[in-house]
Parts: sequence; C-alpha cells; structure tokens
Amino acid sequence: VDFTDQERALVERLSRIVVRRRLAAPALMALESARPLSFIGSQFLAFFGPLLNMAFSKSETDLLIRLLERRHSLDLVIDTINRQEDERIG
Repeated sequence: VDFTDQERALVERLSRIVVRRRLAAPALMALESARPLSFIGSQFLAFFGPLLNMAFSKSETDLLIRLLERRHSLDLVIDTINRQEDERIG
C-alpha cells in the first residue's frame, strides 16, 4: 500500500506524540482492538475534529481522517509507534 510523504510525516508526528507521552502500550492496544472498525473510527475522529485541532492543523486533521478510512493505514500507524517505542527504549 502506498502512502504519500505527507501521510507518512503525519503518522510520524502522531506517533512521536504518543511515544513521548509514554502511551505506546495503551495506544497499540486500542488500535489493535479497533482494527475491524477503522472506518467507523475515522468517522468518530471527524466528529471530534475540533479536539484534534488542538494538536493538529485543520488540514492535518482532515488528512488523518482520510488516511484512517483506508484499510491498511492502521498497520502504518501501529508499525510506526512500535518502531519509535523501540528507539526510545534503546
């Protein structure tokens, strides 16, 4: 699955926020359990977009929502969080 550079950069940024706050384990558990509902989850994010806009710009929030509508996008997010958490631990 191909992701744009902009999508990959956004996932990197989101993952950094999660890992920096030491929330990798709960985030990964939530993402894995929500995998069958990823499209519904993206619509849930659309509803709570104003909250996301506190950490991301409107265009980044829209991009994140569109990204999560795609089937394999959760794999990218999960893999990126895992990689960054491994780097943090050393």
